[in-house]
Amino acid sequence: MVLLTAGSIHMNKVLQFTLADVSQAICVSHTSKENTVLRSGLPPEKVFVIPNAVDTAMFKPAPERLSTDEIVIVVISRLVYRKGADLLVEVIPEVCRKYPNVRFVVGGDGPKRVRLEEMREKHSLQDRVEMLGAVPHAKVQSVLISGHIFLNSSLTEAFCIAILEAASCGLLTVSTRVGGVPEVLPDDMVVLAKPDPIDMVQAIQKAIAMLPKIDPARYASSYEKIVQLA
Repeated sequence: MVLLTAGSIHMNKVLQFTLADVSQAICVSHTSKENTVLRSGLPPEKVFVIPNAVDTAMFKPAPERLSTDEIVIVVISRLVYRKGADLLVEVIPEVCRKYPNVRFVVGGDGPKRVRLEEMREKHSLQDRVEMLGAVPHAKVQSVLISGHIFLNSSLTEAFCIAILEAASCGLLTVSTRVGGVPEVLPDDMVVLAKPDPIDMVQAIQKAIAMLPKIDPARYASSYEKIVQLA
């Protein structure tokens, strides 16, 4: 059963009114298309899907393969509820407990940053959880290539372009299975999980086990071919 709040009903009406006279609409994923058709009442044949992509020339892997003696998990996201910041508060301490050689780098800002900083203090993880604050887009690549795994904890997502940037840099991705995320990358480049702390920790464990077999340059090359074929 689908429950509609007053806010979502009003938004659906606004969407229907806004798109009443359009001849065609473009969405970034098939999931987004389905939602748009349901909410706006547009005929499916008028809605097209053009996936997002990134300029692979701007997002290249590190010149040298990183050692796995220390595993770095990178998060770059707005630190808000919708992006799953509360999940990170539960996931990060558990992963650090299980893996003494894992370190997190968190880029981004928002109202949930306080919760992450409190978590870091509570579990004495100041030396294992680096909080970068807001990261200018020009510096995103340098942050990504400092890590082995990219972690996306979104609770709802039309199409996560940050995952594409990470893939272009050769990182293995762990992501919540929400919205259009399953459409973003092939199965061998992403480990998907329910938006649940236990399932996310298990997905990170799986990704860590995969790392010895991961070649960042090959991952980046595979993504570049995906872009060319799109």
